[in-house]
Amino acid sequence: MHEPIDLGTLRVVIAAADHGSISAASERLQLAVAAASSRITALEESLGFRIFERSSRGVQLTPAGQMLVQRSRALLTDADRLALHLRGYSEGLQGQVRVLANTSALLEVLPQRLQRFMDSHPLIRVDLEERGSPEIPLALLEGRADFGVVDLPVPPAGLGFTPFFRDTLVLLTPRGHRLAGRRKLRLAEALDEPFITLSDGTALSNRLVASAADAGRPLNVRMRMRGFDAVCRMVAAGLGVGVLPLEAVAPQLAHLPLAAVPLADPWAKRTHHIATRTDAPLAPAAATLIRALTR
Repeated sequence: MHEPIDLGTLRVVIAAADHGSISAASERLQLAVAAASSRITALEESLGFRIFERSSRGVQLTPAGQMLVQRSRALLTDADRLALHLRGYSEGLQGQVRVLANTSALLEVLPQRLQRFMDSHPLIRVDLEERGSPEIPLALLEGRADFGVVDLPVPPAGLGFTPFFRDTLVLLTPRGHRLAGRRKLRLAEALDEPFITLSDGTALSNRLVASAADAGRPLNVRMRMRGFDAVCRMVAAGLGVGVLPLEAVAPQLAHLPLAAVPLADPWAKRTHHIATRTDAPLAPAAATLIRALTR
C-alpha cells in the first residue's frame, strides 16, 4: 500500500516540472535543494516509478510524471479552494445563518439592516423565519436556529440576551373614538372597550392579558388576528381597539382612519433582544451577522 501523498511534495514536483530544475523549484518554494530532492525521491520510491529523468541540464518529466503533474494541478487547485472556503467560514465571511424573529423585528428593523448586511456579505446566506417570541427559545435550545429576536422580559434558562432595538406600544382606536384625543393613557382606562388582539400565545397578547388581570379586569377580546395589518384594518372599521408597536404600524396610520394613543404602562416601552444559547459557541457567520445587526 502506498503512503499518503503529501500536498507539499506535490507542490515541489509541480514547481520542478515548471522550472525544469529542482534547484529552481527549491528557490521558488524556499526549501533547501537537498530537502526538495529528498521529497521527490521518497515519492518516486513510494509510487514505484520515476517522475523525472535527471540530467546535468535539469529534470524532465517521464510519461508517468506527466500524468502525476496533470492530476496534481487539479488536486492542489481544489485543496487551495477548500482552504480558502474554510478560512472564510472560520473568519465569518461565508456560511449559513438560521434566524427566528418576531413580527416586530421583521416589520421595524430587519429588512433594512439585512439588506445592508447581505450587500456587504454576499457569501453568507441568511435563512429567516417569522415566529412568536414565546416559541423561539425552545427552537434555539433544540438547535433549530443560530439565534432569535425576541420580546421577552428575562432570558429563559440556557439562553443569553443582547439588546437589539426598542419600540413603543400604543392604543389604536378608530379616528374620532372617545379615546382618540388622549395624549397618553394606561391600558386599564381602555378595558371597557372590545379589543382586537393578535392570536393567543404571542408576547404582546400575553402582556395585555396580564396587565388587565393586574387591574382586576378581564380583557374583552372581540377578535383575534394573525397579523398587525389585520388588527389595524379591523380597528379602522370601528370593530374595537388594539395595542401594537407604533414603529410597526406607521404606514397604516398614514393610510387608514386610525389614531394612536401612547400607553403610560411601563411594559409599553419594549426592548427586543437577540437570544443565543449559552452552552454552545456561535458559528462565525452568525457572530458576524449579530455584530452587523447591533452595530
